[in-house]
Amino acid sequence: MNELARRTAAAGIAIDVGSARTRAWTPEHGVVVDAPTVARGGTRKPVHRGKIIDASAMADVLGNLVCPRAGGRGRRTVVATVPVACDEDDRLELLSVLEVLDPETVMTITSVKAAALGARADLARPLLVVDVGAELTETALLASGALRSARSTALGVSDLGRHLPASQLIQEVAESIIDLMRGDDGPQMVDALDRGILLTGGGALRPEITFKLSTQLGATVQPAPAPHVAALRGAGAVLQSARRHPGAV
Repeated sequence: MNELARRTAAAGIAIDVGSARTRAWTPEHGVVVDAPTVARGGTRKPVHRGKIIDASAMADVLGNLVCPRAGGRGRRTVVATVPVACDEDDRLELLSVLEVLDPETVMTITSVKAAALGARADLARPLLVVDVGAELTETALLASGALRSARSTALGVSDLGRHLPASQLIQEVAESIIDLMRGDDGPQMVDALDRGILLTGGGALRPEITFKLSTQLGATVQPAPAPHVAALRGAGAVLQSARRHPGAV
């Protein structure tokens, strides 16, 4: 790698801030952070159900975990994932937190699209993505590479156990899919279901979720490779595209 290519590769970072874990990736070093989303002392959880509820604590997490492992603070491009239900206030909160990295440019991408990119799915065809995280499950239809419609459920794998059986979580996903079928994108949803569901997030590591979801819907369910980091890989792919072709993303 020549000096110009090395400097370009190092000048960016992809970040996936989750309710349970925060992950970061750089083109030069790959995954540099994969750690619990807790502030120093392990007592403050700054993200709940996909939303930043303590910006100061989240900035502390990024400052102490990401900066030292990603070459410190610097004028770089940052690509961050966001939930499909992220509104403008949520986005502004994330942008304020990311200021701790002293970014030159910040780009955001929905977690479901990032996960599809990370799984190297064919986005030219309608695709149904179910992302089962720790505290949030998202069901989304992608078509022509864009997010068409989506639903979120404030449940995830951390809820499974005595109070929430896997069957209830699967039922919530099934109801989200039925709701999407009733919308304007119903025909594309049919095509996407015929193609099969892409399952991502930490929940895709649990075979019972794949089995129950396939049984409930009567559709093929394919877990993404290393599904818990699929969104991070996708954000990394967007970062690399942005660095090579700044006007193309």
